[in-house]
Amino acid sequence: MNRKTKLWAVCLLGAWVPSVYGQSADGWTLRRCIEYARANNIEVRSSQIARQSALVDLEQAQAQKTPSLSFSTTQSYRHAKNESRNFASNGTYEGNYALNAGITIYNGGKLKNSLLQQHTIGKSRDAEVEMARNSIEIAVTQAYLEILYAAESVKTDEQTVESSEAQMNRAKALFEAGSISRSDYAQIESQYAGDRYQLTSSRTRLSESRLALKQLLELGLDDSFEVVFPELDSTDVLAEIPALEEVYRTALAVMPEVENSRLDIESSQIGEKIARAEGRPTLTADASIGTGNTSGSDYAFYNQLDNKLNERAGITFSVPIFNRKQAKSSIAKARLQTLQAELNYVDTEKNLLRTVESLYQDAVSAQSRYLAAADRVRSAGLSYRLMLEQFEAGMKNTVELLTEKNNFLSAQQEQIQAKYQAVLSLRLLNFYRDQPIQL
Repeated sequence: MNRKTKLWAVCLLGAWVPSVYGQSADGWTLRRCIEYARANNIEVRSSQIARQSALVDLEQAQAQKTPSLSFSTTQSYRHAKNESRNFASNGTYEGNYALNAGITIYNGGKLKNSLLQQHTIGKSRDAEVEMARNSIEIAVTQAYLEILYAAESVKTDEQTVESSEAQMNRAKALFEAGSISRSDYAQIESQYAGDRYQLTSSRTRLSESRLALKQLLELGLDDSFEVVFPELDSTDVLAEIPALEEVYRTALAVMPEVENSRLDIESSQIGEKIARAEGRPTLTADASIGTGNTSGSDYAFYNQLDNKLNERAGITFSVPIFNRKQAKSSIAKARLQTLQAELNYVDTEKNLLRTVESLYQDAVSAQSRYLAAADRVRSAGLSYRLMLEQFEAGMKNTVELLTEKNNFLSAQQEQIQAKYQAVLSLRLLNFYRDQPIQL
């Protein structure tokens, strides 16, 4: 293979570089990153704590239907002058003991609806946990594919620098032979420096992307993090795009944000019933048993407790007549909260539709750009090869050569961008179809 053919082979190789970069058998795959983040992300764990708090509130609501029981005691000392004893000082110690019980028999359905509302809130918290997990899964996928894109850009730029170096060495030989001017050689040398700078920038972007994903996973300084780079070819990029309506209908059925919004409406409607209960009668029952003792008595302590023993039981029926519009205001505010929850539900559906439509359009656009870029890479590569041959034959100048080279590199970069945009959009569309994200 002569030098010119070798140079062209190096240039063309950059258009079809493999995606594998630093692959490791025990490294971090996309799925491993997702599962780790879904289990350990702080926002996910915070939502799980909120769910546990809702369970405590539910237990509290259940306990409100059971009787209450309390014990109280009062110990006191009283000092006074006794008139019957010529106003001599007299101190008395007293003790009182009481056991009290009570239960709500009826309060307009407030207890029943409060319990039902807490059940609904618990389900809503479950949905919020899934929302947090989904959010981190999407974020990890985007960050992971950004690393793949950056890694492939590095590989392309490495091949570009290699071809630029060979081209510069060839130009140097032509310059020393007097075939090209110093100005032409300086332009090629400048292009080589620019390509090296681009490679440095690409490597920096790769490092930053890797760090961003590591931070997203909340790994520490001592945690190893080697990303596994899977092979992605045209079959991954040009996979069939699922129907927009199918994706949206499935997303409406499975996405937790939709379920969460629906539960908010249900909880608000129950809240209206609770508010109406404030204007209804209540019926409660209570009972108590008490006794006491006094120092200086002729009776022993236990005899006093027995002699002073008293029991009481009663039922209280309360009817609100005028409560300064408190019940009416509570009902109005509860109704407004329901209306707001209904608006939020509509907004959730619309936001979901916008997301799915955007992903669908991105997938269609990226696939079209990928195909167009592939054609452009082939035609620009051919044009660059011919231009290189003509330049070495002295038929074309440096400006024309570098223009064709930059067109070729631009086509390569466009193809890489379209490739990973298509892969990302397709994976997320399938995610909204309730399919796990995998590469």
